[in-house]
Amino acid sequence: MPDTSHPPLAVREIGSLHVGGELVTLSGLPLRERVSTPGGPVHQVDPNGEMAVGQMYAQYVRLAAPCSDAPMLLWHGGGMTGANWETTSDGREGWQMGFLRAGLDVFVSDAVERGRAGWAPYPQAYAGEPFFRTAREAWEETFRFGPPGSWHVDPALRRTHPGLRFPAGTIADFMKQCVPRWAVNDEATQAAYDALVQRVGACHLLTHSQGGNFGLTAALHAPDRVRAVISLEPSGAPDPAEADAGLLRGVPHLFLWGDYLDRHEFWVRSLPKTRRWHEALREAGVDSEWIELPARGIHGNSHALMMDDNSAEILAIILDWVARHGLLGSPTTLADAVG
Repeated sequence: MPDTSHPPLAVREIGSLHVGGELVTLSGLPLRERVSTPGGPVHQVDPNGEMAVGQMYAQYVRLAAPCSDAPMLLWHGGGMTGANWETTSDGREGWQMGFLRAGLDVFVSDAVERGRAGWAPYPQAYAGEPFFRTAREAWEETFRFGPPGSWHVDPALRRTHPGLRFPAGTIADFMKQCVPRWAVNDEATQAAYDALVQRVGACHLLTHSQGGNFGLTAALHAPDRVRAVISLEPSGAPDPAEADAGLLRGVPHLFLWGDYLDRHEFWVRSLPKTRRWHEALREAGVDSEWIELPARGIHGNSHALMMDDNSAEILAIILDWVARHGLLGSPTTLADAVG
């Protein structure tokens, strides 16, 4: 249902673009037969030739009078798409609308191999086979909805973490947002994200999970364009021994974490590397803030922070941080990102 508690948005433009990728040539593949529509004729298809591989999709919504010339770029996590930011799994307004209401233009991406970015043949173009997320993995490991051993196909037999803020009854709808992912496309994905930053110009980055490392690295590659980096539970970060954190002086960083992190092995192993990067940023003179929600008295948040039932409260924390860092300027006309 539409939210009628806010005035309508004055939108100047909605559109989309693809960035990154290249044309590759496939050869030596056998002809195939296809029926294009039920009852239609059988015809031969030649899979050999050129096709686009490694591109990324982004949809943009640009306001009539944005409060900043730098849009918010929303980058999703592993095995997911930009749908994470649009609407919560129980039908509440997503963060895309929240940032628009705050006066920021928004770009929502589907990274390489995800959603509207499209697939490519494997193993001819993508090496190996994709990984598919199971509900057990999402529940017990990645998204921390319940402790190890708590998933069950029967909803009555599932157990959540005490006080969980994720609407657990919507897990089936949440799983419909999960898409295949490959483990071999990090280089192409980083290149596409970097290309998006160059295409857009001045921007804020908000990333989630796997997208975190891409966003932190994109800032290193374009510190003159990235005005801030907001990392929701990044699953990785640059290595201070290989990356110069000092390049990011003047680019404030925010790292934000939910609950139950010490109860899941994946996060026990992942978090120290991100903290190491945060500490390297601070030592280099970068304004970097580390927020653990339980330390603020906010408990029960899963890895799906943008879908938990207090997602509006978390968004308010982020918007307060953005405002305190002077990132919401006077209304201005944005540069044409797709021109």
